[in-house]
Amino acid sequence: MDLFTVIKDRRSCRSFLPDPVSDADIETIIGAAINAPSPLNSQPWSFVVVTAAATKEKICSEALRCRNFLFEKSGWKWLGRYDLEFLKNVPAMIAVVGDPKKSGADIFMEGGAGAWREACAAAVQTMLLAAQAIGLSTLWFTMFDKENIKQLLGIEGEAVPLSIIMVGKAAVPAPAMPRKSIGETVRYLR
Repeated sequence: MDLFTVIKDRRSCRSFLPDPVSDADIETIIGAAINAPSPLNSQPWSFVVVTAAATKEKICSEALRCRNFLFEKSGWKWLGRYDLEFLKNVPAMIAVVGDPKKSGADIFMEGGAGAWREACAAAVQTMLLAAQAIGLSTLWFTMFDKENIKQLLGIEGEAVPLSIIMVGKAAVPAPAMPRKSIGETVRYLR
Protein backbone atom coordinates (compact mmCIF):
# COMPACT_ATOMS: atom_id res chain seq x y z
CA MET A 1 0.00 0.00 0.00
CA ASP A 2 1.28 3.50 -0.86
CA LEU A 3 2.60 5.40 2.18
CA PHE A 4 0.55 8.51 1.46
CA THR A 5 -2.62 6.43 1.15
CA VAL A 6 -1.85 4.81 4.52
CA ILE A 7 -1.34 8.22 6.10
CA LYS A 8 -4.54 9.65 4.61
CA ASP A 9 -6.70 6.61 5.41
CA ARG A 10 -5.56 6.10 9.03
CA ARG A 11 -8.34 6.80 11.54
CA SER A 12 -8.77 6.58 15.30
CA CYS A 13 -10.97 3.57 16.01
CA ARG A 14 -13.14 3.05 19.09
CA SER A 15 -15.17 0.06 17.91
CA PHE A 16 -13.31 -3.18 17.34
CA LEU A 17 -14.28 -6.66 16.21
CA PRO A 18 -13.45 -9.39 18.74
CA ASP A 19 -11.07 -11.13 16.30
CA PRO A 20 -7.69 -11.63 17.98
CA VAL A 21 -4.61 -9.89 16.60
CA SER A 22 -1.91 -12.42 15.78
CA ASP A 23 1.49 -12.32 17.44
CA ALA A 24 2.96 -11.95 13.95
CA ASP A 25 0.91 -8.77 13.38
CA ILE A 26 1.87 -7.40 16.80
CA GLU A 27 5.53 -8.08 16.02
CA THR A 28 5.18 -6.42 12.61
CA ILE A 29 3.75 -3.30 14.26
CA ILE A 30 6.40 -3.19 17.00
CA GLY A 31 9.10 -4.05 14.45
CA ALA A 32 8.13 -0.91 12.56
CA ALA A 33 8.16 1.14 15.77
CA ILE A 34 11.70 0.21 16.69
CA ASN A 35 12.83 1.70 13.39
CA ALA A 36 11.53 5.14 14.37
CA PRO A 37 14.12 7.90 14.78
CA SER A 38 15.47 8.77 18.21
CA PRO A 39 18.10 11.22 19.47
CA LEU A 40 21.58 9.69 19.45
CA ASN A 41 19.87 6.43 18.39
CA SER A 42 18.95 6.05 22.07
CA GLN A 43 15.82 4.02 21.27
CA PRO A 44 14.18 5.00 24.59
CA TRP A 45 11.15 2.76 24.14
CA SER A 46 9.93 -0.59 25.30
CA PHE A 47 6.52 -2.17 24.77
CA VAL A 48 4.06 -4.14 26.88
CA VAL A 49 1.47 -6.16 24.93
CA VAL A 50 -1.83 -6.72 26.74
CA THR A 51 -4.40 -9.29 25.63
CA ALA A 52 -5.51 -10.59 29.05
CA ALA A 53 -9.14 -9.71 29.74
CA ALA A 54 -8.51 -9.02 33.44
CA THR A 55 -5.75 -6.52 32.65
CA LYS A 56 -7.86 -4.80 29.98
CA GLU A 57 -10.66 -4.51 32.56
CA LYS A 58 -8.27 -2.81 35.02
CA ILE A 59 -7.03 -0.42 32.33
CA CYS A 60 -10.66 0.41 31.52
CA SER A 61 -11.37 1.09 35.20
CA GLU A 62 -8.35 3.40 35.39
CA ALA A 63 -9.48 5.23 32.25
CA LEU A 64 -12.99 5.65 33.66
CA ARG A 65 -11.55 7.07 36.89
CA CYS A 66 -9.46 9.54 34.87
CA ARG A 67 -12.38 10.45 32.62
CA ASN A 68 -14.53 11.28 35.64
CA PHE A 69 -11.73 13.31 37.22
CA LEU A 70 -11.11 15.22 33.98
CA PHE A 71 -14.83 15.86 33.50
CA GLU A 72 -15.09 17.25 37.01
CA LYS A 73 -12.01 19.47 36.58
CA SER A 74 -12.67 20.68 33.03
CA GLY A 75 -16.44 20.73 32.74
CA TRP A 76 -16.07 19.52 29.13
CA LYS A 77 -19.43 17.97 28.38
CA TRP A 78 -18.07 15.55 25.77
CA LEU A 79 -16.06 13.80 28.49
CA GLY A 80 -19.25 12.87 30.31
CA ARG A 81 -20.48 11.13 27.16
CA TYR A 82 -17.15 9.51 26.22
CA ASP A 83 -17.83 5.77 26.42
CA LEU A 84 -14.74 3.78 27.37
CA GLU A 85 -16.30 0.32 27.42
CA PHE A 86 -14.55 -0.48 24.11
CA LEU A 87 -11.33 -0.81 26.13
CA LYS A 88 -12.60 -4.08 27.59
CA ASN A 89 -13.15 -5.56 24.14
CA VAL A 90 -10.21 -4.31 22.09
CA PRO A 91 -8.28 -7.42 20.99
CA ALA A 92 -4.81 -6.06 21.82
CA MET A 93 -3.25 -3.14 23.62
CA ILE A 94 0.37 -2.12 23.22
CA ALA A 95 1.70 0.14 25.96
CA VAL A 96 4.55 2.37 24.82
CA VAL A 97 6.98 2.88 27.67
CA GLY A 98 9.69 5.54 27.59
CA ASP A 99 12.95 5.72 29.48
CA PRO A 100 13.81 9.30 30.48
CA LYS A 101 17.47 8.34 30.93
CA LYS A 102 17.67 7.67 27.18
CA SER A 103 17.32 11.17 25.83
CA GLY A 104 19.69 13.06 23.56
CA ALA A 105 21.97 16.03 24.01
CA ASP A 106 18.91 17.87 25.35
CA ILE A 107 19.82 16.55 28.81
CA PHE A 108 22.34 19.43 28.91
CA MET A 109 19.90 22.09 27.67
CA GLU A 110 17.99 24.53 29.86
CA GLY A 111 14.68 22.73 29.38
CA GLY A 112 16.18 19.36 30.29
CA ALA A 113 15.60 15.95 28.83
CA GLY A 114 12.45 15.65 26.74
CA ALA A 115 13.55 14.17 23.43
CA TRP A 116 12.90 10.66 24.75
CA ARG A 117 9.17 11.50 24.77
CA GLU A 118 9.37 12.81 21.22
CA ALA A 119 11.16 9.65 20.10
CA CYS A 120 8.42 7.53 21.67
CA ALA A 121 5.82 9.65 19.86
CA ALA A 122 7.64 8.91 16.59
CA ALA A 123 7.48 5.20 17.48
CA VAL A 124 3.74 5.53 18.16
CA GLN A 125 3.07 7.21 14.82
CA THR A 126 5.06 4.50 13.07
CA MET A 127 2.97 1.84 14.85
CA LEU A 128 -0.29 3.49 13.79
CA LEU A 129 0.81 3.58 10.16
CA ALA A 130 2.17 0.03 10.21
CA ALA A 131 -1.11 -1.29 11.60
CA GLN A 132 -3.05 0.61 8.93
CA ALA A 133 -0.79 -0.83 6.23
CA ILE A 134 -1.60 -4.41 7.31
CA GLY A 135 -5.35 -3.80 7.56
CA LEU A 136 -5.70 -3.16 11.29
CA SER A 137 -7.19 -0.18 13.08
CA THR A 138 -5.77 1.66 16.07
CA LEU A 139 -6.35 4.28 18.71
CA TRP A 140 -3.61 6.33 20.40
CA PHE A 141 -4.88 6.35 23.99
CA THR A 142 -3.54 8.51 26.84
CA MET A 143 -6.43 8.93 29.30
CA PHE A 144 -4.77 7.29 32.29
CA ASP A 145 -2.62 8.12 35.29
CA LYS A 146 0.92 7.11 34.40
CA GLU A 147 1.83 5.93 37.89
CA ASN A 148 -1.27 3.72 38.17
CA ILE A 149 -0.66 2.12 34.76
CA LYS A 150 3.03 1.72 35.59
CA GLN A 151 2.10 -0.35 38.63
CA LEU A 152 -0.62 -2.27 36.80
CA LEU A 153 1.75 -3.29 33.99
CA GLY A 154 4.69 -4.04 36.27
CA ILE A 155 6.93 -1.35 34.76
CA GLU A 156 10.06 -0.86 36.84
CA GLY A 157 12.53 1.93 37.48
CA GLU A 158 12.17 5.38 35.98
CA ALA A 159 10.41 4.13 32.83
CA VAL A 160 7.09 5.84 32.09
CA PRO A 161 4.05 4.49 30.22
CA LEU A 162 3.34 7.28 27.74
CA SER A 163 0.49 5.84 25.71
CA ILE A 164 -1.46 2.69 25.01
CA ILE A 165 -2.18 1.79 21.41
CA MET A 166 -5.42 -0.11 20.87
CA VAL A 167 -5.15 -2.56 17.98
CA GLY A 168 -7.72 -4.68 16.14
CA LYS A 169 -10.04 -4.86 13.17
CA ALA A 170 -12.57 -2.05 13.04
CA ALA A 171 -16.18 -3.07 13.68
CA VAL A 172 -17.34 -0.01 11.74
CA PRO A 173 -15.31 2.38 9.62
CA ALA A 174 -14.20 5.41 11.61
CA PRO A 175 -15.23 8.69 10.00
CA ALA A 176 -12.67 11.07 8.52
CA MET A 177 -12.09 14.05 10.75
CA PRO A 178 -11.65 17.55 9.36
CA ARG A 179 -8.04 18.64 8.88
CA LYS A 180 -6.57 22.10 8.61
CA SER A 181 -5.30 23.09 5.18
CA ILE A 182 -1.63 23.55 4.41
CA GLY A 183 -2.31 27.28 4.15
CA GLU A 184 -3.55 27.33 7.76
CA THR A 185 -0.56 25.49 9.15
CA VAL A 186 2.55 26.56 7.22
CA ARG A 187 4.61 29.72 7.25
CA TYR A 188 7.68 30.04 5.02
CA LEU A 189 10.72 32.12 5.94
CA ARG A 190 12.37 32.90 2.60
